Amino acid sequence: MAHRWIDGNKFSLLENGEQFFPRVFQAIEEAQREILIETFILYEDKVGKALHAVLLKAAQRGVQIDLTVDAFGSPNLSKEYVSSLTSVGVRMHVFDPSRRLFRRVNYFRRMHRKLVVVDGKRAFVGGINYSADHLADYGPEAKQDYAVELEGPLVAQIHSFMHEAISLGKTGRRWFQRRRLRPTVESLPAVGSASAIFVTRDNGEHRNDIERQYRLALRLARRRIIIANAYFFPGYSFLRDLRKAARRGVEVSLILQGNPDMPIVKMAASMLYYHLVNGGVKIYEYCDRPLHGKVAVVDDEWSTVGSSNLDPLSLALNLEANVFIRDRDFNRQLAANLQGLMAHSCKKVEAAALNEPRWWRQVRSFFVFHFLRRFPGWVGWLPAHAPKLTLMQPEALSSGADRLKETTSYS
Repeated sequence: MAHRWIDGNKFSLLENGEQFFPRVFQAIEEAQREILIETFILYEDKVGKALHAVLLKAAQRGVQIDLTVDAFGSPNLSKEYVSSLTSVGVRMHVFDPSRRLFRRVNYFRRMHRKLVVVDGKRAFVGGINYSADHLADYGPEAKQDYAVELEGPLVAQIHSFMHEAISLGKTGRRWFQRRRLRPTVESLPAVGSASAIFVTRDNGEHRNDIERQYRLALRLARRRIIIANAYFFPGYSFLRDLRKAARRGVEVSLILQGNPDMPIVKMAASMLYYHLVNGGVKIYEYCDRPLHGKVAVVDDEWSTVGSSNLDPLSLALNLEANVFIRDRDFNRQLAANLQGLMAHSCKKVEAAALNEPRWWRQVRSFFVFHFLRRFPGWVGWLPAHAPKLTLMQPEALSSGADRLKETTSYS
């Protein structure tokens, strides 16, 4: 499907939970008619409880609320947490639930989006979940991440998409059989100068849409590319586009995890270092805390913020959502933020530090690049079921004593 750029939008960059949570909670407090939320992770910690409190008040004053969580990412919500919301009319949906015995193996094709729409007029898109590890006071494991708040005609498309996701989830139809969205963009007035598109990834008609937008920007880049991505292990063609951009004189910089939340993340990305650095790509490892962002800027106008990592799970399995933005002011703001990370919080990977036996490099490269070439085809062998939304009923949950357990989740 060809995506149409929609003019007249206004975007505000939100960094980490300190900026994101107050803006979302304020929007919920001001809601008059409707609140739609999708999230991969909702934990029953101080952030989850704060969300619970504002949703409870909104429902009590008559606001219609649909809250969708992923069963794998949000497995341990207590009966009390859920029943207090559902008792006042909140419709709480669980994406692709499974029995407790199988939760940790039911890993593929997750609902990984992080979206909010309030009253059909204000939206939030990004990578931040509802958990305390997105706040600095969580400690060394607090995550560095981003989201955007947006107003304008594009909100109508996100609003339409979220309603359709709920409708298809209830019927059990395959999510990739959904109708092509026809947002009534004229229904919302222009409020800014940004042109943007809302791009999702599913396991049917839109398998490669997010990656396609990235690769188009890489091929058109003329001056600079900065990508900050937590889980980086993209396909062969994506890596080739990065190297080609560097060879034609584009300054290509990657900000990757130097203090990873999962060691395998850094190990996987580091297998690509020699190939990329040798091709002229600059790599910076963010070392202050775990990087969780999924953002990029190209040249002086193009930017993206969203939920999609650049790894096999996000690019070939999970349900994802990004906004792609053409706006010089927003590009300048995000670029300045990322340049600050590179200057003050990152360690640059030097070519001299990548010395290793030639035989090992050749063996590793053979396996890595054959994997990257063939992975999209292999994905077709993984389960491609029609995931359903289950309306959460308190009596079906675990007992109140079964509280949140600390888990490490790909997020």
